[in-house]
Amino acid sequence: MLWKSLLLLGLGLGGFLAGMWIMRTGMERMAVDRLPQIIKRFVKTPTRGLLTGTVLTALIHSSAGVTIISIGLVSAGAMTFADSLGVILGSNVGTTVTTQVLSIGVSQLFLPAIILGVILSVFLRGKYKYIGLAVLGFGAIFLALELIERALAPLSGMPWFREVLAYSSNHPLLGVLAGAVLTALITSSTATTMLTIVLASQGLVDLDGAIAIIIGNNIGTTVTSVIAAIGTPLGAKRVALAHVILNVLGGAAFLPFISGFAALCRWFGGDIGVQVATSHLLFNLISSLAVWPFTKWFAKLICWIMPEKKA
Repeated sequence: MLWKSLLLLGLGLGGFLAGMWIMRTGMERMAVDRLPQIIKRFVKTPTRGLLTGTVLTALIHSSAGVTIISIGLVSAGAMTFADSLGVILGSNVGTTVTTQVLSIGVSQLFLPAIILGVILSVFLRGKYKYIGLAVLGFGAIFLALELIERALAPLSGMPWFREVLAYSSNHPLLGVLAGAVLTALITSSTATTMLTIVLASQGLVDLDGAIAIIIGNNIGTTVTSVIAAIGTPLGAKRVALAHVILNVLGGAAFLPFISGFAALCRWFGGDIGVQVATSHLLFNLISSLAVWPFTKWFAKLICWIMPEKKA
């Protein structure tokens, strides 16, 4: 019985990642030639950079994708390192949009979305057919979430599984570590966040433990930008370093106040799944807005930490 649940869980996570990739590919293909130009044009101030990063990440459902594009632009000399910081802050906010939409729990839409996506992909022409691909990916995500929920249902009755999660809930650092490692392995903070929402909805982890995992998600997602910066010029390496420092410091600032933060999320209402999604939104929004007024000084700090090598 256990192996069936684990197999179904693996299929669900794989399906979720595939659905995210399909949906992101559809959105990117509709503007594949314009994304770099859009970013370059609208990042001349921290505020415009933050808004641009938020909107683009919400549209293509990938903070890592927007960060990698920023690293590429800085590497090519098309954008300065300082201008990229606003985009990085915005990408952290934009990644919460997908979680907010998926936490509504409209799983009954997966079949109509898949059918509509196939029809649009077949009958539309040119770049418009990628609208169908995005809708198809959206439906695949909800189907994958249904598989994950069914996989976790039998596990919830096993004492050892509950004990492991309960122990992690009472030790926030373990939750942070679990979220960081899992996100680094599957390279999708959204997938880890949605898995956390399902765990919380089934009573397997409390809100405090879920918030610890969310914090870990944000740290784990920086691995992608670090890998993307390998072998790039100094400016691009500074973008990756800034991404790491921003997310690690944000997590460290919230970690001592998880209980109070959880109480704030409960005050906003909704079931525990919605509360986890709320914590994801508030954590990223507060972390980004706290740094936003000091973007120029933060850029100088990164340049001081990673200076140019003297000839």
